[in-house]
Amino acid sequence: MKQKILIIAFAVSFVVLFTSGGAIAVTAENIDAGVEKSLNMLRGVNGGKEVLKNSSGMLVFPAVFKAGIGLGGEYGEGALVINGKTVDYYSTAAASIGFQLGGQKKTIIIAFMNKSALNDFRNSSGWKVGADASVAVVAVGADGSIDTEKTNKPIVAFVFDQKGLMYNLTLEGSKIKKLNK
Repeated sequence: MKQKILIIAFAVSFVVLFTSGGAIAVTAENIDAGVEKSLNMLRGVNGGKEVLKNSSGMLVFPAVFKAGIGLGGEYGEGALVINGKTVDYYSTAAASIGFQLGGQKKTIIIAFMNKSALNDFRNSSGWKVGADASVAVVAVGADGSIDTEKTNKPIVAFVFDQKGLMYNLTLEGSKIKKLNK
């Protein structure tokens, strides 16, 4: 019984750590450097340059940390880039429950493919994926190129890990809010 309580306490601390804004706060300069590196990763994928060129804005989270033992949480900070310039900083956080053990670091890039989707995002106060907008997570095909069938959606997302683009992921339930940096 004590062991179960310890495991639950450990899992809850991970959720609190990875979903609280101050736990992993980074400077604006660090975020900007990570954003540029992340956008270069997208440029390196066949079709990535076209997505960057055709988007109205890109919300880039260079480092989103996820951990869990039964209960899980994730947190990261990033920037909204419009016309090649950072205009605002944001955080993303999510919690989950279910079979999970371990941790990972990933990069998330959300492309607003039209001005209306971008304006809806910017005018919201706390934006939740799935509730406020549907986001299509784009996969890379066997030939290393972007699945262009989904890039015609208003909002598309790319998720990278240390090995490259990750497959079959969802951002459903992620809460994104503006930061003062």
